[in-house]
Amino acid sequence: MSEEVTKTPDAGEHGHDHPEGVAHHFDTATQQYEAGKLGIWLFLVTEILLFGGLFCWYAIYRAHHPEVFIYAHQYLDKTLGGINTLVLILSSLTMAWGVRAAQLGEKKNLVVMLTITLLCGFGFLGIKYVEYKAKWEHGLLPGTAYSPHEEEAEGAKEAKGADAGGAKVAEPAAGLPAKAADPKKGTEATVIAPSADGPAGLAPKTEGGTGHGESPKNVHLFWGIYFVMTGLHGVHVIAGMGIIFWLLLRARKGDFGPKNFAAVDNGGLYWHLVDLVWIFLFPLLYLIH
Repeated sequence: MSEEVTKTPDAGEHGHDHPEGVAHHFDTATQQYEAGKLGIWLFLVTEILLFGGLFCWYAIYRAHHPEVFIYAHQYLDKTLGGINTLVLILSSLTMAWGVRAAQLGEKKNLVVMLTITLLCGFGFLGIKYVEYKAKWEHGLLPGTAYSPHEEEAEGAKEAKGADAGGAKVAEPAAGLPAKAADPKKGTEATVIAPSADGPAGLAPKTEGGTGHGESPKNVHLFWGIYFVMTGLHGVHVIAGMGIIFWLLLRARKGDFGPKNFAAVDNGGLYWHLVDLVWIFLFPLLYLIH
């Protein structure tokens, strides 16, 4: 007659007590932590490969069309981009501080740090919305949607001259292409200024060395790169905020402590990668010329 083995609710597959907070398929907390750490690093490597390909795309197009990047980057707001950089650096600090709080079992401090990090994420997205809205309003968009224009200020000068169809052409402002009425469609169309021809031709400056200069060809290539890279980064920011919100909910319940902080640590690694990508994007798109 065989003897039955009775297991306690906390017992593992082999009949021994299972550590609290450790999944059933791990034997120890250390094994679970190391497996999780390996998994998050493998995932981050795939993210680096993804953005690495985009940076190669950027490098190739910049090498072949420097005039496009020199011209178009002047329409990016360096102040807003710089503020966003500081916001993400602050969020990295608070996230790292939160990981430390989880390791020490400081529940209140952990909740505060995760909350600040989440607010920084909202701040970053808010500033990016302001930038995107300005680009949309001025027609600085990728592909065939590229149709640069600028709203005429109140009391602007009267349009001078007329084209072959008798339409008036407004005087361009700040180096942007002039606007003229399309006699065939009866709608307003953009008149693209004379442009530089090849990779070696840099966009000339306007008289007196001020303004953005004449628009080179294929400026839409820059805006395609800009929106794909910053847009994909924005998606990662949103994903990171989702992770932080989940951690915040668990932190309020007291789920994390000295023996169970791996989720906060791994979430922090992902958030640091998101910040690091922006630190490369900001100078490449906004500053280098």
